[in-house]
Amino acid sequence: MKLIKLDAIDSTNEFLKGLSNKQELENFTVVTAENQTKGKGQMGAVWASEAGKNLILSVLVKDFLSDICQIYNLNIIVSLAVINALESYKIPDLSIKWPNDIMSYNKKIGGILIENSIKSDGSIVSIVGLGLNVNQTNFENLPKASSLVVISKAKFDKEDILFTIIDNLEQKIKLWKDQSDLLWLEYSNKLFKKGIPMPFSNLNNQNFMGIIQGISAMGKLEILLEDDSISEFDIKEIQMLY
Repeated sequence: MKLIKLDAIDSTNEFLKGLSNKQELENFTVVTAENQTKGKGQMGAVWASEAGKNLILSVLVKDFLSDICQIYNLNIIVSLAVINALESYKIPDLSIKWPNDIMSYNKKIGGILIENSIKSDGSIVSIVGLGLNVNQTNFENLPKASSLVVISKAKFDKEDILFTIIDNLEQKIKLWKDQSDLLWLEYSNKLFKKGIPMPFSNLNNQNFMGIIQGISAMGKLEILLEDDSISEFDIKEIQMLY
């Protein structure tokens, strides 16, 4: 693994994407930053982070996805790599809030953003961005956010966590060929509020009750509705109210 450390950057994803377009990078090349001025979340949302306190990284993943229909497989691998890494640090009650928020109890401690590009030879190259709240303690105006230090009452070595996550990521990718069904099941079982009646809001701001059942092969959220039908929802089509 090649590690590129930056003090400040607009976006580690954009930096790594630009670098990979200019030169051939080895698989699992990682870029980290102490401060990110234009961090991105899903669908253009902003990822805010206190400088120097958190783990901000992007990692290049290639030679894994071979078909555009398989893109959600990487979400599963990355989410589980982060969860399993944090479990080794005894972070409690970890779950994945679909599609890619990392939760401890009811608090968001991390977010994942994966950007894929198809090269001229048909290969798919992915830039995996991760923001993980590590040693930040101030979450004013962010009532649903927390960090490892707040939850565990102990400070953490960000670089140690980084190496543990990347190690887990590489292991999961190696396991995928023979154990994809088990990894899908593990991901499904880690879904935040799965099997619990929860209120949701749709694009028309209409509230309804539903129970998360799992994830479709294309990465859509499967919800059991009050009429006993199961509907699939895409990113931003639905919001959980919790």
